[in-house]
Amino acid sequence: MGEIMKQEQIDLVEVLNQKLPELTIEQRIELVASSQGPIVFSTSFGIEDQVLTHIISQKSYPIGLFTLDTGRLFEETYEVWEKTLTQYPIEVKSFSPEADDLKKLITEQGPNGFYQGLNQRMACCSTRKIKPLKVALHGVRVWITGLRAQQNHHRTQLTWASIDQQHDLVKVNPLLDSSEAELYQWVNKHNIPVNKLHNQGYPSIGCAPCTRAVPPGSDPRSGRWWWEQSHKECGLHLNSHS
Repeated sequence: MGEIMKQEQIDLVEVLNQKLPELTIEQRIELVASSQGPIVFSTSFGIEDQVLTHIISQKSYPIGLFTLDTGRLFEETYEVWEKTLTQYPIEVKSFSPEADDLKKLITEQGPNGFYQGLNQRMACCSTRKIKPLKVALHGVRVWITGLRAQQNHHRTQLTWASIDQQHDLVKVNPLLDSSEAELYQWVNKHNIPVNKLHNQGYPSIGCAPCTRAVPPGSDPRSGRWWWEQSHKECGLHLNSHS
């Protein structure tokens, strides 16, 4: 059975990588939605995810939405979360850190220990994001994300679809070739609610203590974990293989 499922994943990745580049974003979502489920979409309520949420909400696609509430999000993120639920007929499941894991983390390194070094920061990300993600993706066959190639150097290496070995599923990036300008065209045309911080110099928005505004034209991810020299990922999107 395992070999059959693995071949199904390989076949699906091949089909998606072949077809998605030629389709509109709406058609990409429709194609992915026709795959065997369960299918989920992870949103952090950034502009990419808001555009995909709008598209998914327009039809009754068998796609579940979820988010990771780390406990350290910006108030503006909670505001756009609430506006999204008000505007669209959707349900967004929330996954949070386990209480015992959080207690252990804070006991060992304090509330802001992530500033002390990469290991401490990765431990925080693991507790608040990686472990909850594993719970959210349990039993899932297809995971849709809002990743774009223009977001940073690492993401230029992404493909339209790949096999995420860690979670044993197919991961799909329907916005892979989208530009920021195209996203704002969607937002303006369809009155999509967006995080206020995007207009205050925050192209990428994560946890409040770990994100700051950046000058216009800067690397979109440079405001994340700014005290580190080069590592600009938390680990959520470093386990896929095409």
